[in-house]
Amino acid sequence: MLKIMSLLVQKFGGTSVADPERIRAVADQVARSRRRGDSIALVVSAMGKETDELLHVASQVSKSRPGREMDMLITAGERKAIALVCMALNDLGVPAESFTGSQAGFLTTSDHQNAKIIEINPYRIIEAIEQGIVPVVAGSQGVSEDKNITFLGRGGSDTTAVALANAIGADSCELFTDVSGVFSADPRLVPEAQKMNSISFDELLEMTAAGCPKPALRSVELAYAYNVPLHIRSAFTWEIGTLVTEEVQKMEKPNIKGVTHEDTDVKFTVVGVPDTPGKSAELFMALAEAGVNVDMIVQNSTTDGKADISFTLPDEEKAKATECMSKDLLAKIGADDVSSDGSIATVSIIGAGMKSEPAVAAKMFEALGHAEINIHMISTSPIRISCVVDSERVEEAVIILHAAFDLGV
Repeated sequence: MLKIMSLLVQKFGGTSVADPERIRAVADQVARSRRRGDSIALVVSAMGKETDELLHVASQVSKSRPGREMDMLITAGERKAIALVCMALNDLGVPAESFTGSQAGFLTTSDHQNAKIIEINPYRIIEAIEQGIVPVVAGSQGVSEDKNITFLGRGGSDTTAVALANAIGADSCELFTDVSGVFSADPRLVPEAQKMNSISFDELLEMTAAGCPKPALRSVELAYAYNVPLHIRSAFTWEIGTLVTEEVQKMEKPNIKGVTHEDTDVKFTVVGVPDTPGKSAELFMALAEAGVNVDMIVQNSTTDGKADISFTLPDEEKAKATECMSKDLLAKIGADDVSSDGSIATVSIIGAGMKSEPAVAAKMFEALGHAEINIHMISTSPIRISCVVDSERVEEAVIILHAAFDLGV
């Protein structure tokens, strides 16, 4: 039996296990962790772009692509990866066994391609750890209550790792990816972007909700809800990354942490909605029932007793929203018309302490104004200010705001 210093869940994304060389590198890192005395449980994604390749093949052979069969297909990538990682570990003298999501005890809803975790019974994972075996769990999958294989959706391996860490009482959940941590902006866009040594859960939640691609928003929500310590780090440099903690704000000074952007948004505007109680509820209840996730909402009342309601949503949900916004729905709520605009994007600044400091918003608007970047919509929270701008100007807006708030130093 190993003397355990820490119980860690380590998640490795697709780029981290993209080829045999990368798989051997991951196995070597796990072996080093074991020699240090840590006990490890792994969560592994499909290799490289394999999920995309499987989706492409499916589109070539089927127009209907039934959800049950799509989940069976997509999750095959993770099953392949976990077997290969176990082989590499065993070659290094590290006993390891692979587990599918269902074998690891992940019970999910039946929402194919976007299933939600109901509960986890990880007794086989705990048994393996107690026996000195490294369990290697397939990310982003489980089994539904009606015994079908399910897929948790894009970024689901992060969610698997956090949920597993909570279920087995891990000391930390390390999310290994192809970047060395969380940055003040996208480093591909802003070379001066700085890696953060630490960030609060609240700030990371806002950043991932506003366009920061890693880690997945669902995983951060889960970690926050169950107080699972996170460490976002690189599987290529193995350096210390960004620790997610409950940071204490220094007095009342605003602390802007980062600038994020989302360029895959669509804005819908419903024109001429009667400005009476209940009409907005009818509109957004219909969207919710259609499974449409709405982000920013702005209502402007007019002088004739009507209002225009604008809202944004991810581009991938445009088709569902368009179908939902039928003539029947418009007639039901008494609206005149609806239009959509896909040429918009969102830029946001995130940081604690800005709610009580009006100069932060003024500085943001001034910087965009000097660059003649028009703001279409504004949304705020206690630690985030978001502006909808023309998509062709969003990258410029990120660079301008990163410099305006001195985030590159």
